[in-house]
Amino acid sequence: MSKHILDRLQYTNRSLKRAQYEAFEFSLTNRGVLVRNGSYADPENHEYLVTVTNGSPVACTCPANARFKGACKHRLAVAIRAPILQAAQKVERIMADGGAVEPTSSAEPVECEMCLEEIPCWECYRSGKKELPD
Repeated sequence: MSKHILDRLQYTNRSLKRAQYEAFEFSLTNRGVLVRNGSYADPENHEYLVTVTNGSPVACTCPANARFKGACKHRLAVAIRAPILQAAQKVERIMADGGAVEPTSSAEPVECEMCLEEIPCWECYRSGKKELPD
C-alpha cells in the first residue's frame, strides 16, 4: 500500500505544477473543500468544490476534471497541502449527531498517507506520533 497520497492519484506533470504554483485559497464546507483560484483576475468565477473521500480528493466540480483523465489541479492542490487534506478528513469523520467525531481505535496504528516512507509529515512530527530519522 502506498504511503503518499500522490501515489494513489493519476495526474499529469502540468497539472501538478499548476497545483503547486497557482494562488489557491481553500475553505472547508460540510460537502468538501471549496478551492478558489486567486491567480485569475476574476477568482469568484474560478471556484470549485473538491470532494474528499477516505482521505483522498476524489472529485471536483471544475470542467477539467470532467473533461480530462486523471486528477485536476484543484484535487492535486488539496492533496499536496497536508493541513488542508487533514482538515477535510476531520470534517469527513464528523457524524450527523451534532458534531461528535468518530473515535479511532488505539489498538491498531493508523498509517498516515501524508508521510513519506521514512520522513514523517509535519502533523505526525508535531504531534509526536512519529520522529525524524537519525
